[in-house]
Amino acid sequence: MKRKLYIVLVMFAGLAVIFNSCNKSELEDLYTDPGKSTVATVENFFTGVLMSANNVVLPWYWRFFVVEQPTLGHFTQVMGWMNTADQYLVSETVTKWRWEQYYNGPMTKFRVMELLYNDLEETDQADMRVFMLAAKIFFYDQSQQMVDLFGDIPWSEAGKVRELGDLDAALPKYDTGKEIYDAMLADLESINNELASLKVKSFYAGLFADKDLLNNGDVTLWRKYANSLSLRLLMRMSDAVDVSAKVAAILNDPGKYPIVENNGENIMLDAGGPDLYATTSSMNGGIRQAMETWGQYDIAPKALCDFMVNNTDPRLEITFDPNINGEYNGMDPLIDGTTQSNMLADGLIARYDTSSFTRNNYFPGFVIGAAEISLIKAEAFEKGFATGDAKSAYNLGVEQSIEFYYAINATGDYREPIAMDAAAVAAYLLAPGVAWDGNDKMEMIATQKWINSGLGSMTQTWSELRRFDLPVFDFLPDNATASGQSLPPMRWLYPSSEKALNESNYNEVVGTQDMDNKIFWDKN
Repeated sequence: MKRKLYIVLVMFAGLAVIFNSCNKSELEDLYTDPGKSTVATVENFFTGVLMSANNVVLPWYWRFFVVEQPTLGHFTQVMGWMNTADQYLVSETVTKWRWEQYYNGPMTKFRVMELLYNDLEETDQADMRVFMLAAKIFFYDQSQQMVDLFGDIPWSEAGKVRELGDLDAALPKYDTGKEIYDAMLADLESINNELASLKVKSFYAGLFADKDLLNNGDVTLWRKYANSLSLRLLMRMSDAVDVSAKVAAILNDPGKYPIVENNGENIMLDAGGPDLYATTSSMNGGIRQAMETWGQYDIAPKALCDFMVNNTDPRLEITFDPNINGEYNGMDPLIDGTTQSNMLADGLIARYDTSSFTRNNYFPGFVIGAAEISLIKAEAFEKGFATGDAKSAYNLGVEQSIEFYYAINATGDYREPIAMDAAAVAAYLLAPGVAWDGNDKMEMIATQKWINSGLGSMTQTWSELRRFDLPVFDFLPDNATASGQSLPPMRWLYPSSEKALNESNYNEVVGTQDMDNKIFWDKN
Protein backbone atom coordinates (compact mmCIF):
# COMPACT_ATOMS: atom_id res chain seq x y z
CA MET A 1 0.00 0.00 0.00
CA LYS A 2 1.23 3.48 -0.82
CA ARG A 3 2.17 5.55 2.24
CA LYS A 4 2.97 9.25 2.40
CA LEU A 5 4.77 11.14 5.14
CA TYR A 6 2.92 14.25 6.23
CA ILE A 7 3.32 17.18 8.49
CA VAL A 8 -0.37 17.99 8.42
CA LEU A 9 -1.65 21.49 8.94
CA VAL A 10 -5.41 21.59 9.29
CA MET A 11 -7.40 24.75 9.98
CA PHE A 12 -11.07 25.38 10.57
CA ALA A 13 -12.33 28.95 10.61
CA GLY A 14 -8.89 30.19 11.55
CA LEU A 15 -8.20 27.55 14.22
CA ALA A 16 -5.04 25.57 13.54
CA VAL A 17 -4.44 21.95 14.44
CA ILE A 18 -0.96 20.61 13.76
CA PHE A 19 -0.23 16.90 13.62
CA ASN A 20 3.47 16.24 14.14
CA SER A 21 5.74 14.03 16.21
CA CYS A 22 5.76 14.51 19.96
CA ASN A 23 6.24 12.54 23.16
CA LYS A 24 4.65 9.14 23.74
CA SER A 25 1.26 9.22 25.41
CA GLU A 26 -0.02 6.67 27.87
CA LEU A 27 -2.54 5.56 25.26
CA GLU A 28 0.05 4.38 22.75
CA ASP A 29 0.02 0.90 24.23
CA LEU A 30 -3.72 0.75 23.54
CA TYR A 31 -4.28 2.70 20.33
CA THR A 32 -2.11 4.68 17.97
CA ASP A 33 -2.89 8.39 18.23
CA PRO A 34 -2.52 9.91 14.74
CA GLY A 35 -2.06 13.35 16.26
CA LYS A 36 1.25 12.18 17.73
CA SER A 37 2.90 10.67 14.66
CA THR A 38 4.36 12.06 11.45
CA VAL A 39 3.05 9.00 9.59
CA ALA A 40 -0.47 9.99 8.58
CA THR A 41 -2.46 6.95 7.47
CA VAL A 42 -6.13 6.22 6.98
CA GLU A 43 -6.19 3.55 9.68
CA ASN A 44 -4.47 5.77 12.24
CA PHE A 45 -6.77 8.67 11.50
CA PHE A 46 -9.74 6.33 11.91
CA THR A 47 -8.67 5.75 15.51
CA GLY A 48 -8.06 9.49 15.75
CA VAL A 49 -11.64 10.25 14.74
CA LEU A 50 -12.92 7.96 17.50
CA MET A 51 -10.48 9.23 20.11
CA SER A 52 -11.07 12.87 19.27
CA ALA A 53 -14.55 12.65 20.80
CA ASN A 54 -13.44 10.98 24.04
CA ASN A 55 -13.96 14.21 25.93
CA VAL A 56 -17.68 14.23 25.08
CA VAL A 57 -18.22 10.46 25.29
CA LEU A 58 -16.35 9.43 28.43
CA PRO A 59 -17.21 11.23 31.69
CA TRP A 60 -14.15 13.47 31.88
CA TYR A 61 -13.85 16.12 34.56
CA TRP A 62 -14.22 19.16 32.27
CA ARG A 63 -17.18 17.72 30.40
CA PHE A 64 -19.14 17.03 33.59
CA PHE A 65 -17.99 19.74 36.01
CA VAL A 66 -17.65 22.74 33.69
CA VAL A 67 -19.83 22.01 30.67
CA GLU A 68 -22.73 19.66 31.33
CA GLN A 69 -23.60 19.76 35.03
CA PRO A 70 -24.45 23.49 35.13
CA THR A 71 -26.32 23.32 31.82
CA LEU A 72 -27.71 20.01 30.57
CA GLY A 73 -27.72 18.36 34.00
CA HIS A 74 -29.66 21.32 35.31
CA PHE A 75 -32.08 21.69 32.37
CA THR A 76 -32.99 17.98 32.42
CA GLN A 77 -33.08 17.57 36.21
CA VAL A 78 -30.90 14.47 36.11
CA MET A 79 -28.50 16.23 38.48
CA GLY A 80 -29.26 18.26 41.56
CA TRP A 81 -28.06 21.86 41.79
CA MET A 82 -27.95 24.95 43.96
CA ASN A 83 -30.10 27.85 42.77
CA THR A 84 -27.96 30.88 41.88
CA ALA A 85 -28.21 34.03 39.78
CA ASP A 86 -28.01 33.60 35.98
CA GLN A 87 -28.40 29.85 36.35
CA TYR A 88 -30.10 29.38 32.98
CA LEU A 89 -27.41 31.08 30.93
CA VAL A 90 -24.95 28.93 28.96
CA SER A 91 -21.57 30.58 29.30
CA GLU A 92 -19.11 31.39 26.54
CA THR A 93 -16.68 28.97 28.20
CA VAL A 94 -19.17 26.14 27.72
CA THR A 95 -20.17 26.87 24.12
CA LYS A 96 -16.62 27.57 22.98
CA TRP A 97 -15.31 24.32 24.49
CA ARG A 98 -18.07 22.19 22.96
CA TRP A 99 -17.70 23.93 19.58
CA GLU A 100 -13.94 23.42 19.48
CA GLN A 101 -14.22 19.82 20.68
CA TYR A 102 -16.17 19.07 17.53
CA TYR A 103 -14.44 21.22 14.94
CA ASN A 104 -10.88 20.63 16.15
CA GLY A 105 -11.71 16.99 16.85
CA PRO A 106 -14.02 14.75 14.78
CA MET A 107 -14.52 17.32 11.99
CA THR A 108 -10.84 18.07 11.48
CA LYS A 109 -9.64 14.49 11.73
CA PHE A 110 -12.39 13.13 9.52
CA ARG A 111 -11.60 15.69 6.79
CA VAL A 112 -7.90 14.76 6.89
CA MET A 113 -8.86 11.10 6.78
CA GLU A 114 -10.91 11.81 3.64
CA LEU A 115 -7.92 13.49 1.98
CA LEU A 116 -5.61 10.61 2.84
CA TYR A 117 -8.14 8.12 1.52
CA ASN A 118 -8.73 10.03 -1.72
CA ASP A 119 -4.97 10.14 -2.29
CA LEU A 120 -4.72 6.33 -2.33
CA GLU A 121 -4.64 4.16 -5.41
CA GLU A 122 -8.01 2.64 -6.32
CA THR A 123 -7.06 -0.84 -5.11
CA ASP A 124 -5.84 0.58 -1.80
CA GLN A 125 -9.06 2.54 -1.40
CA ALA A 126 -11.00 -0.72 -1.66
CA ASP A 127 -8.86 -2.23 1.11
CA MET A 128 -9.38 0.80 3.37
CA ARG A 129 -13.06 1.31 2.59
CA VAL A 130 -14.29 -0.19 5.86
CA PHE A 131 -12.32 2.44 7.81
CA MET A 132 -13.97 5.31 5.92
CA LEU A 133 -17.49 3.94 6.29
CA ALA A 134 -17.13 3.36 10.02
CA ALA A 135 -15.58 6.79 10.55
CA LYS A 136 -18.52 8.41 8.77
CA ILE A 137 -21.02 6.75 11.10
CA PHE A 138 -19.27 8.06 14.19
CA PHE A 139 -18.73 11.49 12.63
CA TYR A 140 -22.45 11.70 11.85
CA ASP A 141 -23.30 10.77 15.43
CA GLN A 142 -21.17 13.65 16.69
CA SER A 143 -22.63 15.98 14.04
CA GLN A 144 -26.18 15.25 15.13
CA GLN A 145 -25.31 16.26 18.68
CA MET A 146 -23.98 19.60 17.44
CA VAL A 147 -27.18 20.28 15.51
CA ASP A 148 -29.23 19.36 18.56
CA LEU A 149 -27.26 21.80 20.70
CA PHE A 150 -26.73 24.74 18.32
CA GLY A 151 -29.16 24.35 15.39
CA ASP A 152 -27.70 25.37 12.00
CA ILE A 153 -23.93 24.82 11.90
CA PRO A 154 -21.08 24.89 9.34
CA TRP A 155 -20.95 21.34 8.05
CA SER A 156 -20.82 20.45 4.36
CA GLU A 157 -18.05 22.98 3.65
CA ALA A 158 -16.34 22.85 7.05
CA GLY A 159 -12.80 21.66 7.67
CA LYS A 160 -11.66 21.92 4.05
CA VAL A 161 -8.98 24.60 4.15
CA ARG A 162 -6.20 22.11 3.44
CA GLU A 163 -8.12 20.72 0.48
CA LEU A 164 -8.88 24.18 -0.95
CA GLY A 165 -5.55 25.73 -0.01
CA ASP A 166 -7.01 29.14 0.82
CA LEU A 167 -8.45 30.22 4.17
CA ASP A 168 -10.86 32.80 2.78
CA ALA A 169 -12.23 30.39 0.20
CA ALA A 170 -12.61 27.72 2.88
CA LEU A 171 -14.72 29.75 5.30
CA PRO A 172 -17.75 27.46 5.52
CA LYS A 173 -21.41 28.31 5.10
CA TYR A 174 -23.96 27.28 7.70
CA ASP A 175 -26.12 24.31 6.71
CA THR A 176 -29.57 24.10 8.23
CA GLY A 177 -30.18 21.39 10.79
CA LYS A 178 -32.74 19.82 8.49
CA GLU A 179 -30.27 19.73 5.58
CA ILE A 180 -27.68 18.03 7.77
CA TYR A 181 -30.14 15.47 9.07
CA ASP A 182 -31.32 14.66 5.53
CA ALA A 183 -27.78 14.29 4.19
CA MET A 184 -26.71 12.02 7.04
CA LEU A 185 -29.80 9.82 6.74
CA ALA A 186 -29.27 9.31 3.01
CA ASP A 187 -25.63 8.41 3.53
CA LEU A 188 -26.27 6.15 6.52
CA GLU A 189 -28.59 4.03 4.35
CA SER A 190 -25.89 3.80 1.67
CA ILE A 191 -23.29 2.90 4.28
CA ASN A 192 -25.44 0.10 5.67
CA ASN A 193 -26.02 -1.30 2.19
CA GLU A 194 -22.33 -1.12 1.31
CA LEU A 195 -21.20 -2.73 4.55
CA ALA A 196 -23.67 -5.57 3.96
CA SER A 197 -21.78 -6.68 0.85
CA LEU A 198 -18.30 -5.38 1.65
CA LYS A 199 -15.57 -8.02 1.50
CA VAL A 200 -12.73 -7.13 3.84
CA LYS A 201 -9.49 -9.03 3.29
CA SER A 202 -8.27 -10.87 6.37
CA PHE A 203 -5.23 -8.61 6.85
CA TYR A 204 -7.36 -5.45 6.78
CA ALA A 205 -10.02 -7.05 8.95
CA GLY A 206 -7.33 -7.63 11.57
CA LEU A 207 -6.02 -4.09 11.15
CA PHE A 208 -9.55 -2.72 11.47
CA ALA A 209 -10.10 -4.69 14.68
CA ASP A 210 -6.80 -3.39 16.04
CA LYS A 211 -7.70 0.25 15.33
CA ASP A 212 -11.38 0.09 16.30
CA LEU A 213 -11.76 0.96 19.99
CA LEU A 214 -15.57 1.19 19.71
CA ASN A 215 -16.76 -2.06 18.10
CA ASN A 216 -13.53 -4.08 17.95
CA GLY A 217 -13.71 -4.49 14.19
CA ASP A 218 -17.19 -6.07 14.16
CA VAL A 219 -18.67 -4.93 10.82
CA THR A 220 -22.13 -6.17 11.77
CA LEU A 221 -22.07 -3.97 14.87
CA TRP A 222 -21.12 -1.00 12.70
CA ARG A 223 -24.17 -1.72 10.53
CA LYS A 224 -26.33 -1.88 13.64
CA TYR A 225 -24.81 1.41 14.80
CA ALA A 226 -25.61 3.03 11.44
CA ASN A 227 -29.22 1.87 11.39
CA SER A 228 -29.81 2.60 15.06
CA LEU A 229 -28.43 6.10 14.52
CA SER A 230 -30.80 6.46 11.57
CA LEU A 231 -33.72 5.54 13.83
CA ARG A 232 -32.61 8.13 16.38
CA LEU A 233 -32.39 10.81 13.68
CA LEU A 234 -35.75 9.88 12.20
CA MET A 235 -37.64 9.81 15.48
CA ARG A 236 -35.93 13.00 16.65
CA MET A 237 -37.48 14.89 13.75
CA SER A 238 -40.73 12.90 13.55
CA ASP A 239 -42.85 15.80 14.81
CA ALA A 240 -41.52 18.07 12.06
CA VAL A 241 -41.24 15.67 9.11
CA ASP A 242 -43.17 12.63 7.93
CA VAL A 243 -40.69 9.85 8.60
CA SER A 244 -43.11 6.94 8.78
CA ALA A 245 -42.03 5.25 5.54
CA LYS A 246 -38.35 5.37 6.42
CA VAL A 247 -38.93 4.13 9.96
CA ALA A 248 -41.08 1.29 8.62
CA ALA A 249 -38.39 0.33 6.12
CA ILE A 250 -35.89 -0.17 8.94
CA LEU A 251 -38.12 -1.81 11.53
CA ASN A 252 -40.00 -4.08 9.13
CA ASP A 253 -36.87 -5.53 7.53
CA PRO A 254 -34.30 -6.45 10.22
CA GLY A 255 -32.40 -8.61 7.74
CA LYS A 256 -31.61 -5.64 5.54
CA TYR A 257 -31.44 -3.09 8.38
CA PRO A 258 -30.06 -4.77 11.52
CA ILE A 259 -30.24 -2.63 14.67
CA VAL A 260 -28.99 -2.90 18.25
CA GLU A 261 -31.24 -5.51 19.90
CA ASN A 262 -29.67 -6.38 23.27
CA ASN A 263 -27.18 -5.04 25.79
CA GLY A 264 -24.46 -7.29 24.40
CA GLU A 265 -24.61 -5.16 21.26
CA ASN A 266 -24.53 -1.75 22.97
CA ILE A 267 -22.36 0.78 21.19
CA MET A 268 -20.23 2.36 23.89
CA LEU A 269 -16.68 3.22 24.79
CA ASP A 270 -15.51 0.89 27.51
CA ALA A 271 -13.37 2.56 30.14
CA GLY A 272 -9.96 0.97 30.58
CA GLY A 273 -6.63 2.42 31.69
CA PRO A 274 -4.56 4.24 31.91
CA ASP A 275 -6.11 7.25 30.16
CA LEU A 276 -9.51 5.69 29.60
CA TYR A 277 -10.27 5.21 33.29
CA ALA A 278 -13.39 7.14 34.20
CA THR A 279 -12.10 8.40 37.56
CA THR A 280 -8.34 8.72 37.12
CA SER A 281 -8.04 10.18 33.64
CA SER A 282 -5.56 12.81 32.54
CA MET A 283 -8.47 15.27 32.56
CA ASN A 284 -7.90 16.13 36.24
CA GLY A 285 -9.54 13.20 37.96
CA GLY A 286 -12.41 12.29 35.69
CA ILE A 287 -15.90 11.61 36.93
CA ARG A 288 -14.98 11.46 40.64
CA GLN A 289 -13.44 14.89 40.83
CA ALA A 290 -16.13 16.27 38.52
CA MET A 291 -19.00 15.08 40.70
CA GLU A 292 -17.52 15.22 44.19
CA THR A 293 -15.80 18.60 43.82
CA TRP A 294 -16.93 21.10 46.47
CA GLY A 295 -19.37 18.50 47.76
CA GLN A 296 -22.23 19.58 45.54
CA TYR A 297 -21.94 18.06 42.07
CA ASP A 298 -23.11 14.56 42.95
CA ILE A 299 -26.39 15.86 44.39
CA ALA A 300 -29.42 13.70 43.70
CA PRO A 301 -32.23 15.55 41.89
CA LYS A 302 -35.68 15.57 43.48
CA ALA A 303 -37.66 14.68 40.34
CA LEU A 304 -35.65 11.54 39.65
CA CYS A 305 -35.47 10.43 43.28
CA ASP A 306 -39.19 10.95 43.78
CA PHE A 307 -40.10 9.01 40.66
CA MET A 308 -37.87 6.09 41.61
CA VAL A 309 -39.08 6.01 45.21
CA ASN A 310 -42.77 6.31 44.31
CA ASN A 311 -42.56 3.50 41.77
CA THR A 312 -40.05 1.27 43.60
CA ASP A 313 -37.61 1.53 40.71
CA PRO A 314 -35.05 -1.32 40.91
CA ARG A 315 -32.38 1.15 39.78
CA LEU A 316 -32.80 3.32 42.89
CA GLU A 317 -30.31 1.56 45.15
CA ILE A 318 -27.62 1.45 42.48
CA THR A 319 -28.22 5.02 41.30
CA PHE A 320 -28.19 6.91 44.60
CA ASP A 321 -26.70 6.70 48.08
CA PRO A 322 -29.32 7.66 50.68
CA ASN A 323 -29.02 10.66 52.99
CA ILE A 324 -27.92 10.58 56.63
CA ASN A 325 -31.33 9.23 57.65
CA GLY A 326 -31.36 6.47 55.05
CA GLU A 327 -33.83 8.37 52.85
CA TYR A 328 -33.66 9.08 49.13
CA ASN A 329 -34.38 12.81 49.25
CA GLY A 330 -33.32 14.72 46.15
CA MET A 331 -32.58 18.43 46.01
CA ASP A 332 -35.73 20.50 45.53
CA PRO A 333 -35.20 23.00 42.67
CA LEU A 334 -37.97 25.30 43.93
CA ILE A 335 -36.39 26.35 47.23
CA ASP A 336 -33.85 29.12 47.69
CA GLY A 337 -30.11 28.52 47.57
CA THR A 338 -29.55 29.20 51.28
CA THR A 339 -32.06 26.56 52.34
CA GLN A 340 -30.58 24.14 49.80
CA SER A 341 -27.09 24.76 51.16
CA ASN A 342 -28.19 24.12 54.75
CA MET A 343 -29.93 20.88 53.81
CA LEU A 344 -26.82 19.71 51.99
CA ALA A 345 -24.56 20.61 54.93
CA ASP A 346 -26.85 18.68 57.29
CA GLY A 347 -26.60 15.54 55.15
CA LEU A 348 -30.29 15.58 54.25
CA ILE A 349 -29.79 15.14 50.49
CA ALA A 350 -29.08 11.85 48.73
CA ARG A 351 -26.04 11.58 46.45
CA TYR A 352 -25.20 9.72 43.26
CA ASP A 353 -24.02 6.22 44.08
CA THR A 354 -20.28 6.03 44.60
CA SER A 355 -19.89 2.47 43.33
CA SER A 356 -21.94 2.81 40.14
CA PHE A 357 -20.98 6.38 39.29
CA THR A 358 -18.63 8.73 41.11
CA ARG A 359 -15.94 6.22 42.09
CA ASN A 360 -16.38 3.70 39.31
CA ASN A 361 -13.17 3.45 37.29
CA TYR A 362 -15.07 1.68 34.54
CA PHE A 363 -18.11 3.90 34.03
CA PRO A 364 -18.52 3.68 30.24
CA GLY A 365 -18.98 6.23 27.50
CA PHE A 366 -22.57 6.03 26.23
CA VAL A 367 -23.16 6.04 22.45
CA ILE A 368 -26.26 3.99 21.54
CA GLY A 369 -27.82 1.22 23.60
CA ALA A 370 -30.48 -1.45 23.32
CA ALA A 371 -32.84 0.23 25.81
CA GLU A 372 -32.93 3.42 23.74
CA ILE A 373 -33.68 1.49 20.55
CA SER A 374 -36.42 -0.58 22.19
CA LEU A 375 -38.09 2.61 23.46
CA ILE A 376 -37.76 4.14 19.99
CA LYS A 377 -39.51 1.05 18.60
CA ALA A 378 -42.28 1.43 21.20
CA GLU A 379 -42.88 5.01 20.08
CA ALA A 380 -42.78 4.09 16.40
CA PHE A 381 -45.23 1.21 16.88
CA GLU A 382 -47.57 3.30 19.02
CA LYS A 383 -47.63 6.07 16.40
CA GLY A 384 -48.28 3.59 13.60
CA PHE A 385 -44.98 4.20 11.81
CA ALA A 386 -44.29 0.47 11.70
CA THR A 387 -45.95 -2.81 12.60
CA GLY A 388 -45.18 -4.16 16.04
CA ASP A 389 -46.25 -4.55 19.67
CA ALA A 390 -45.61 -1.19 21.36
CA LYS A 391 -46.22 -2.51 24.89
CA SER A 392 -43.75 -5.37 24.47
CA ALA A 393 -41.11 -3.03 23.04
CA TYR A 394 -41.65 -0.60 25.92
CA ASN A 395 -41.41 -3.30 28.59
CA LEU A 396 -38.28 -4.69 26.95
CA GLY A 397 -36.68 -1.25 26.86
CA VAL A 398 -37.31 -0.75 30.58
CA GLU A 399 -35.93 -4.19 31.38
CA GLN A 400 -32.84 -3.58 29.23
CA SER A 401 -32.19 -0.25 30.93
CA ILE A 402 -32.37 -1.83 34.39
CA GLU A 403 -30.10 -4.68 33.25
CA PHE A 404 -27.63 -2.17 31.79
CA TYR A 405 -27.34 -0.12 34.95
CA TYR A 406 -26.85 -3.22 37.09
CA ALA A 407 -24.06 -4.21 34.69
CA ILE A 408 -22.47 -0.81 35.27
CA ASN A 409 -22.77 -1.30 39.02
CA ALA A 410 -21.05 -4.67 38.65
CA THR A 411 -18.03 -3.03 37.00
CA GLY A 412 -17.37 -0.86 40.04
CA ASP A 413 -14.90 -2.03 42.66
CA TYR A 414 -15.54 0.59 45.35
CA ARG A 415 -18.16 -1.67 46.98
CA GLU A 416 -19.54 -5.12 46.34
CA PRO A 417 -21.97 -5.10 43.40
CA ILE A 418 -25.69 -5.55 44.01
CA ALA A 419 -27.56 -8.37 42.29
CA MET A 420 -30.59 -7.53 40.16
CA ASP A 421 -33.90 -8.94 41.42
CA ALA A 422 -36.03 -10.25 38.52
CA ALA A 423 -39.19 -10.16 40.66
CA ALA A 424 -38.60 -6.49 41.47
CA VAL A 425 -38.26 -5.73 37.76
CA ALA A 426 -41.53 -7.49 36.98
CA ALA A 427 -43.30 -5.61 39.78
CA TYR A 428 -41.88 -2.30 38.55
CA LEU A 429 -43.49 -2.77 35.14
CA LEU A 430 -46.86 -2.79 36.92
CA ALA A 431 -46.19 0.29 39.08
CA PRO A 432 -48.70 3.17 38.75
CA GLY A 433 -46.23 5.55 37.10
CA VAL A 434 -44.63 2.90 34.89
CA ALA A 435 -47.28 0.48 33.62
CA TRP A 436 -48.08 0.74 29.93
CA ASP A 437 -51.77 0.07 30.42
CA GLY A 438 -53.83 2.94 31.82
CA ASN A 439 -51.17 5.64 31.30
CA ASP A 440 -50.30 8.20 28.63
CA LYS A 441 -48.06 6.24 26.28
CA MET A 442 -45.78 9.10 25.22
CA GLU A 443 -45.30 10.14 28.83
CA MET A 444 -44.29 6.60 29.76
CA ILE A 445 -41.80 6.40 26.87
CA ALA A 446 -40.38 9.87 27.48
CA THR A 447 -39.96 9.23 31.20
CA GLN A 448 -38.11 5.97 30.69
CA LYS A 449 -35.89 7.54 28.02
CA TRP A 450 -35.08 10.32 30.52
CA ILE A 451 -34.10 7.80 33.18
CA ASN A 452 -32.16 5.62 30.76
CA SER A 453 -29.93 8.23 29.11
CA GLY A 454 -29.73 10.21 32.35
CA LEU A 455 -26.38 11.81 33.07
CA GLY A 456 -24.48 9.30 30.93
CA SER A 457 -25.66 10.94 27.71
CA MET A 458 -26.99 14.35 28.70
CA THR A 459 -27.10 15.75 25.15
CA GLN A 460 -29.56 13.00 24.22
CA THR A 461 -31.47 13.47 27.48
CA TRP A 462 -31.94 17.19 26.82
CA SER A 463 -32.86 16.65 23.18
CA GLU A 464 -35.59 14.16 23.97
CA LEU A 465 -36.91 16.30 26.81
CA ARG A 466 -37.31 19.25 24.44
CA ARG A 467 -38.88 17.05 21.77
CA PHE A 468 -41.48 15.40 24.02
CA ASP A 469 -41.89 18.22 26.55
CA LEU A 470 -42.19 15.26 28.88
CA PRO A 471 -41.74 14.57 31.71
CA VAL A 472 -42.87 17.99 32.97
CA PHE A 473 -40.51 19.72 35.41
CA ASP A 474 -40.78 22.77 37.63
CA PHE A 475 -37.99 25.35 37.74
CA LEU A 476 -37.46 28.35 39.99
CA PRO A 477 -37.59 31.37 37.63
CA ASP A 478 -34.55 33.63 37.66
CA ASN A 479 -36.35 36.95 37.31
CA ALA A 480 -33.34 38.97 38.40
CA THR A 481 -31.07 38.04 35.49
CA ALA A 482 -30.11 40.94 33.24
CA SER A 483 -30.18 38.67 30.21
CA GLY A 484 -33.88 37.96 30.53
CA GLN A 485 -33.18 34.21 30.49
CA SER A 486 -35.42 33.32 33.42
CA LEU A 487 -35.96 29.64 32.52
CA PRO A 488 -33.95 26.92 30.72
CA PRO A 489 -33.18 27.70 27.06
CA MET A 490 -34.14 25.84 23.90
CA ARG A 491 -30.64 25.85 22.36
CA TRP A 492 -27.07 27.04 22.89
CA LEU A 493 -25.63 30.17 21.26
CA TYR A 494 -22.68 30.16 18.87
CA PRO A 495 -19.37 31.08 20.52
CA SER A 496 -18.14 34.60 19.87
CA SER A 497 -15.14 33.20 17.99
CA GLU A 498 -17.49 32.36 15.11
CA LYS A 499 -18.33 36.00 14.57
CA ALA A 500 -14.65 36.93 14.64
CA LEU A 501 -13.41 34.14 12.39
CA ASN A 502 -16.31 33.36 10.04
CA GLU A 503 -18.19 36.65 10.10
CA SER A 504 -19.80 36.70 6.64
CA ASN A 505 -21.37 33.27 7.08
CA TYR A 506 -22.15 33.92 10.73
CA ASN A 507 -24.11 37.02 9.75
CA GLU A 508 -26.36 34.88 7.58
CA VAL A 509 -27.65 33.05 10.66
CA VAL A 510 -27.16 35.66 13.37
CA GLY A 511 -30.93 36.12 13.57
CA THR A 512 -31.09 32.71 15.22
CA GLN A 513 -28.86 33.83 18.10
CA ASP A 514 -31.60 33.55 20.69
CA MET A 515 -31.58 30.83 23.32
CA ASP A 516 -35.35 30.53 23.10
CA ASN A 517 -35.34 29.71 19.36
CA LYS A 518 -36.11 26.03 18.94
CA ILE A 519 -34.16 23.45 16.95
CA PHE A 520 -35.99 22.57 13.71
CA TRP A 521 -37.35 19.27 15.07
CA ASP A 522 -38.79 20.80 18.26
CA LYS A 523 -42.47 21.29 17.38
CA ASN A 524 -44.18 20.57 20.72
